[in-house]
Amino acid sequence: MAMSSHHQIQRRISRQIRVGRVAVGGGAPISVQTMTNTNTEDVAATVAQVQAAVKAGADIVRISVPTLAAAKAFREIKQQVGAVPLVADIHFNYRCGLAAAEAGADCLRINPGNIGNDQKVSEVVACARHHGIPIRIGVNAGSLEADLQEKYGEPNADALVESALRHVEILKRHNFEDFKVSLKASEIFLTVFAYQKLARLIDQPLHLGITEAGGLRSGAVKSSIGLGMLLAEGIGDTIRVSLAADPVEEVKVGWDILKSLHLRSRGINMVACPSCSRQNFDVIKAVAELEARLEDLDEPLDLAVIGCVVNGPGEAREAAIGVAGGYPNSIYIDGKIQHKAHNHELVDVLEKLVREKIALRLAQRASDDSPLTPHASR
Repeated sequence: MAMSSHHQIQRRISRQIRVGRVAVGGGAPISVQTMTNTNTEDVAATVAQVQAAVKAGADIVRISVPTLAAAKAFREIKQQVGAVPLVADIHFNYRCGLAAAEAGADCLRINPGNIGNDQKVSEVVACARHHGIPIRIGVNAGSLEADLQEKYGEPNADALVESALRHVEILKRHNFEDFKVSLKASEIFLTVFAYQKLARLIDQPLHLGITEAGGLRSGAVKSSIGLGMLLAEGIGDTIRVSLAADPVEEVKVGWDILKSLHLRSRGINMVACPSCSRQNFDVIKAVAELEARLEDLDEPLDLAVIGCVVNGPGEAREAAIGVAGGYPNSIYIDGKIQHKAHNHELVDVLEKLVREKIALRLAQRASDDSPLTPHASR
């Protein structure tokens, strides 16, 4: 697929912050986040979950630090998971924020308004500055300040933005500019309008999410629509898909959203027909099997799996590798029929061809890089 035919999203220009090794904002790729749902004090379980999320493509992982014991566990988790940036999620207790920063957090998620008096806020800001880490302000429709609830009658976009601006004001008063902001609600339009408004008022990066979106399917749909509306307008620098599901699923849906908008590419982009009685092989089964087998690949590649000759040849020609159903099935590589495969061998042949093509591409890249960068293979 020629990139030139893709719509290019013009992204909002924002100030850049660094969450560990990941740049957020200022034109950096949109990062995918998730959050662990283990008990933080269970170090082994939390480490396993962080590692699974990273394997699925998480750029940043957030961990809740509700107690000082959790902050102690956070230090051990940080030491065991390597370079992945960890955000410490803090509520109410500013001491947990200080302890998490000391324990190696790469960012503090904290609402300056809910951790008490100015003295406490000053300490947290001084601590973040000392450790060179950013702060994320996270406003949530479910926990708006009482006076704003009274003023607006119910959570609406203006109430969310006013709450965010209060927190922003506190950080700016302390001369602290390295922060990002999220405005989450479970209602899509409320969320979208709030981000649209805030995007015009501050230049810091924005963390997108629809909160409490729901289970795997409904939550994925809600998040895709809400985040998609904002991302298509160029709003958003890092995303988290909130699902009542395994964090790995959040990461996968996040990547699918970014891939569908051509904002990032990773792994196999599968184009598949919904299948009908014209199909020559079981498309749904083949796609499920290929997805499972090719899950370990990070290298982007378009793979088309089409069951018959109506749309098959057209789609298969456009992809790097494609199959159009027939007797036997025709396999296209870079637009030309290169192989024929019978049903019983189809998935094996496609997997082999995908892996060969990617290996060739990586070898080519390594040899292109080698005279300049001896460590290109790292």
